[in-house]
Amino acid sequence: PFPYHGFHCTSSPFKKIQIQRDDTRFDTYVVGKEDAPGIVVIQEWWGVDYEIKNHVVKISQLGSGFKALIPDLYRGKVGLDVAEAKHLMDGLDWQGAVKDITGLKRMVGAAIAFNAVPASQLADPAQAKAPVQAHFGELDNYVGFSYVTAAKALEEKLKASGVPHEVHIYPGNAHAFMNRSTEVIQRMKNMGMLDEDEASVQLAWSRFETWMTHYLSC
Repeated sequence: PFPYHGFHCTSSPFKKIQIQRDDTRFDTYVVGKEDAPGIVVIQEWWGVDYEIKNHVVKISQLGSGFKALIPDLYRGKVGLDVAEAKHLMDGLDWQGAVKDITGLKRMVGAAIAFNAVPASQLADPAQAKAPVQAHFGELDNYVGFSYVTAAKALEEKLKASGVPHEVHIYPGNAHAFMNRSTEVIQRMKNMGMLDEDEASVQLAWSRFETWMTHYLSC
């Protein structure tokens, strides 16, 4: 829906395209088969770092393949530590970010959330129009954002919306339990977070693949 300019980087599986929206231009990283069903992946508070790119490459290779896209909401900036990531998120133009994201899709066939519940003024789950699957760690302690109470409240709102939905809570797992690169595991330990259960990670990926294959293959 927006005009873009693209180029290939030979050392990366990604194509980086530039999207023009209103009076701003932002990069979007794309990987996967051009004619595959598209999935827009939203960065964590760190920005478009190596871990979110790892996830996107994996998504592109699931099942028969998907085309995965990451809009760079921070405009090239990446948080290297907690303080910097918090500063970037606190300074994010949230309404503009929503416009960035919605501009990349023509129609939402399904959605999946990991460890996060959106603010209702940005995206009210009770008004959802597409099937939603969500994943949370039982030991997540980010109050008001991704802890178990928020997960259960999300489930109630999705029930009210009437859309197909699943909310999965993984026993013994904390926040960001899907992040498995060596660097991120060490970063999480430095933040006092638990090492996660690999079986739960694989189960979540299996559920992700089944959900997206079902709803995006129509």
